[in-house]
Amino acid sequence: MIRDSTNNGFFTQTLNIYRVCHGNNLTYPLLLKACANLPSIQHGTMLHGHVLKFGFQADTFVQTSLVGMYSKCSHVASTRQVFDEMPQRSVVSWNAMVSAYSRGSLMDQALTLLKEIWVLGFEPTASTFVSILSGYSNLDSFGFHLLGKSIHYCLIKLGIVYLEVSLAYSLMGMYVQFCLMDEARKFLKEHVIMHINDCRNVHSGHTGEALDLFRSMIRTDIRPNGATLATVLSACAALGSLSIGQEIEEYIFLSGLESEQQVQMSLIHMYSKCGSIMKAREVSERVTDKDLTVWTSMINSYAIHGMGNEAISLFHKMTTAEGIMPLPDAIAYTSVLLACSHSGLVEERLKYFKSMQKDFEIAPTVEHCTCLIDLLGRVSQLHLALDAIQGMPPEVQAQAWGPLFDACGIHGNVELGEIATVRLLDSSPGSSESYVLMANLYASLGKWKEAHMMRNLIDGKGLVKECGWSQVEVSGS
Repeated sequence: MIRDSTNNGFFTQTLNIYRVCHGNNLTYPLLLKACANLPSIQHGTMLHGHVLKFGFQADTFVQTSLVGMYSKCSHVASTRQVFDEMPQRSVVSWNAMVSAYSRGSLMDQALTLLKEIWVLGFEPTASTFVSILSGYSNLDSFGFHLLGKSIHYCLIKLGIVYLEVSLAYSLMGMYVQFCLMDEARKFLKEHVIMHINDCRNVHSGHTGEALDLFRSMIRTDIRPNGATLATVLSACAALGSLSIGQEIEEYIFLSGLESEQQVQMSLIHMYSKCGSIMKAREVSERVTDKDLTVWTSMINSYAIHGMGNEAISLFHKMTTAEGIMPLPDAIAYTSVLLACSHSGLVEERLKYFKSMQKDFEIAPTVEHCTCLIDLLGRVSQLHLALDAIQGMPPEVQAQAWGPLFDACGIHGNVELGEIATVRLLDSSPGSSESYVLMANLYASLGKWKEAHMMRNLIDGKGLVKECGWSQVEVSGS
């Protein structure tokens, strides 16, 4: 409970839970993390007293958390005292100490500590340099001009700057802040555009950094190309940020890149993911020379919005009225089958499933088969869905049990839900998701004993339920 409340940002609740339990070497780091995010340091100093009282002052994990807590609270003297008393230090504790000095603009001490890290054989990480660069941002341009470049060259030698988006953004931001525009342009060409265009940054959760880098780039005289804008729009789609996406579309028109198909595709995807299907359709209608990718993107947009009839109508227009070449592929059929599934169009779904194989000789993929099971589940044809799964190849079955289980939860079918759970556990024995879903199914039907049993299995196997999360955009953030 302490871990979950801390990780979800309920820091006061974390301390309230601690009042009714005893801490240990695993709970104190979480408690200190919560204290670091509270406005007052008094809770942190109280916990420090408890650490000393109960004999955890020799635990490296707890001591490192104390250093981190004092560092984030900008208590440099306390950070240094705990740091000096540590029997063993890790790179995390060294970074926290560097960060404490940087927060206090004590850059001479921060650089001295950086030298000590190297001498003792520790390898500085990206966060070490982000802290130092943040400290220099509080100094004048002369101070940064003397040492900022040397830090940059050091990063290049270590190969760190090529890997960390946050570090690249810190360097770029400092060059711009101190009006070193020649250096900023050079760095932008060599590093930042590469980071923005690297889609792995977007898909691995670095969406915010990608947008920050883009903002830094357009402050210079370097203009993004279509690939860069497409990636930034993907970041907006991942964040669900409609307002930022609209601003980028305005920039696209000002730059004269609105006719590039890669950009048009990304706009359709962004507006669809952000819930604005009308804007997605407007962009689609502006495309004069549509290919299969553009058609499929718009069909998929209708599908995920549950607009099955519109998706089918567009698919029909694509294959007949427009006489598109090449012919529909497996991806196009996945989109139209998904549309049928989300709209409960059983007969149409079966028709297209057969047509795909008969008319175009497209072999059903895992996605096509799971769409079929999903549709049968939505219309309460659970036993028919079970028969269909059992007739599929083993590698397809592993993916198809999930949609069937979801349908069992919707329609309260415990018997088939138990069968699906067993199959899911066979394919993913280390996942807690199946246990949680089955426990929820039991609970929804008032079977509290069985629900409790499934929860006990999660604890007994040492599995951890992944925390749920959501986000909301407020004033463009």
